[in-house]
Order: sequence, then structure tokens, then C-alpha cells
Amino acid sequence: MNRDLLSIVAAELDAPVSAEAVAMAEALAGRFHGAEAVLFYGSVLRTGDLSGVMDFYVLTRAVRPGLRGVAGRVLWPDVSYHELEADGRVLRAKVASMTVSQFQAAVTGRRIDTTIWTRFVQPAALVWTASPAVKETVHRAVAEAAVTAARFAAAIGPRSGTAEDFWTALFRQTYAAEFRVERRGREQQIIGADPARYDALLPAAWTAGGVAFSRSEEGVLTTELAPRGRAKILSDWRLRRTLGKPLNLARLAKAAFTFEGAARYAAWKIERHTGIAVPLTPWRERHVILASPGVFWRLWQARRRAAP
Repeated sequence: MNRDLLSIVAAELDAPVSAEAVAMAEALAGRFHGAEAVLFYGSVLRTGDLSGVMDFYVLTRAVRPGLRGVAGRVLWPDVSYHELEADGRVLRAKVASMTVSQFQAAVTGRRIDTTIWTRFVQPAALVWTASPAVKETVHRAVAEAAVTAARFAAAIGPRSGTAEDFWTALFRQTYAAEFRVERRGREQQIIGADPARYDALLPAAWTAGGVAFSRSEEGVLTTELAPRGRAKILSDWRLRRTLGKPLNLARLAKAAFTFEGAARYAAWKIERHTGIAVPLTPWRERHVILASPGVFWRLWQARRRAAP
């Protein structure tokens, strides 16, 4: 792995984060059996707005026992919602979990999934690790995610352009492949949060991945992929785009039955967006899908009463 790329990735992953994020990461490490690493990413990392939900990945030593572990071997990651009271405020986190080995395989791009390397070519912080060896493993895996993303960007993007042009093309395509509904211009919001980061990351990742390119004095990058190499990458991408939506729909179906804390997460979201509190009962916690019609009826009645 190229040392320049590893240095960029390590500096970012090891940068300090808020005390609240550290507290939540440490709590999550204690809640997941065999936790090896906790990665913090997403909008709260970028903005620091703790009124929202923090996003974490928890990497574990092995899959969970039982039927959920069987599902987790095939359709990772598992998703859960957690709350933590710290210094008089409630911190909230949505957590995706998978094993370290699954994470290492996913970042290479050799599988159909695009979600992991797409997420981790964006900023993240490695808030907690079980050991220095795990820390190094995660550093290398995140660097590999950058290499994978940059390789696809080289073929999907223009022959010549700025780093922003290549990243914009990549993110637009991955959103389409992942069955995600993003506002138009979402990729500009992500890149625009730290354009210098993406300017530096692309050539470092291309160098690490063996992608030939040149750079003009004005900073225009030109890829020098052989026609056969470009065709192979584009063929790989078409397969991922074709199968990406069915894969993500399968994950959504799995999450409908395995999302731990789904009732609490939904209740918080409803109250945040509508101002209407949804009391949680043990039955609603256990039977989220069965409880949904009653909750929607309650919301409809509340909105009707509040209407002028």
C-alpha cells in the first residue's frame, strides 16, 4: 500500500472527535460482543450537530450466534439503534455492524456490494479499537476503500477533469446503484465540505492502485487507462449497478425483521419531524411491524385534531 495514501487515511481516522462521540463509541464497544473497532462517519461527524443521530460502524471478531448471525453472514451489515445518556443529554446512534473480515473483503470492490467502499472513501474517524494491530488493519482497509473508489472513478468519470469532476461522477453513479434517494446536488455537498481533501485523495489513491494519470499545471487530471482496462472496469461497474438495487432491497427486507431498537428510532423520528410523541409499550418494542398501523392511525388522528 502506498505510504502517501496511508498517511492521508491515518491522519484523518486518528483525528480527535467530540467527547460525546467518544462516549458513544466506548458504550457501543461494550454492547457488541467481540467488538474490535468503532468507526464514526456521516453528517454529525461533518457538522457536529448532536441533535441528530450519529452514524457508526462497529466491526466485530465474529458474526452473532443464532439465526441473526446466519442472516448476517449473507446480508451484512446488521443495523441497530442505541441511546446513551451523558451529562444530562440523550445521545443517539444508528449502528451498522459486521465482522472485520467482512469489512476487509467489502472494501476491495471484488464483491457486488458498493456501499462500504463508497461510505469509507468519505471522511470517517476511528474512535475506538481493541488493539494496535486492529487499528493498523482498519487503516489499511479504509485506504483500500479509497483505491477501489478511485479505480471506478477513473473509468466512470471523464477522460480529463478536476478531482471534483471524477468524484462527482462516481457518487452520482453509486447513489443510483444503491437504491438511495438523494437530493440533487448531494454529491456537491459532500465534496464541498472539504474539497482539498478530495483533491489530495484521488491522485494518492490512483498511485496506490496503479492507475496511470497525468496532471497539468492547471491541476487538470487525465487518466491513461488502457482501453481494455477501462472496458473491464466499466463492465464490472455495470454488473454492480444492475444487481445493486436488488441487493439493497434484500437488505431492507432483512432490516424490517432484524433492526434492533427500530421502535425507539421510529418514535424519535416521528416526534422530531411532527412534534407528536408516540408512547412506547413493550408490545410495540417487540412487534414493530404489527404495531405500525396503530401508530399511523394515532398520528392521523393527532394531525386531524391539530388542523385548523
